[in-house]
Amino acid sequence: MKTLAVYCGASHGVNPTYSDAARALAAALVEHNIGLVYGGGKVGLMGVIADEVLRLGGEATGVIPRALVEREVGHAGLTRLFVVKDMHERKAMMAELSEGFIAMPGGMGTLEELFEMLTWAQLGIHAKPIGLLNANDFWDGLVDFVRHQSREGFVRSAHLDLLQVDADPDALIRRLRAAALPAA
Repeated sequence: MKTLAVYCGASHGVNPTYSDAARALAAALVEHNIGLVYGGGKVGLMGVIADEVLRLGGEATGVIPRALVEREVGHAGLTRLFVVKDMHERKAMMAELSEGFIAMPGGMGTLEELFEMLTWAQLGIHAKPIGLLNANDFWDGLVDFVRHQSREGFVRSAHLDLLQVDADPDALIRRLRAAALPAA
């Protein structure tokens, strides 16, 4: 595994644990020699993880829609920055550039990106592993809800295994690598 897309907030959140988790994930990516692919912003957790990957000598590739660059939230110091037309093109390019996906704490955009990748995996559009970095138990409610969806017959039990969940970045990367093996 050479690249992972990380979806995360354009905000820091109210708990400093989230920024700490972004730095810890950055360190784990660099330690495992995995390049970061992310939304290209310099704000919030996006900026934290990109800055830390770069500080540690890793590679950070951003994919950002032109409208967000024009609002001055694009990160100018990345290894690579792709400026694309819109969010649809951004998500498609991030998926193409990545061998797996991690969602960190974030808002509606993070959820939308996560669920698009889960849906694509469910439909067989890709077979790349997907993980949740469960910093401060952020994702517990969502994981419980998806299990509820399964119990109620809306999500197949086999699709529950599409999502790897761990609070430890290093352990999550190992789980994603293990999940990628059958698809390789």
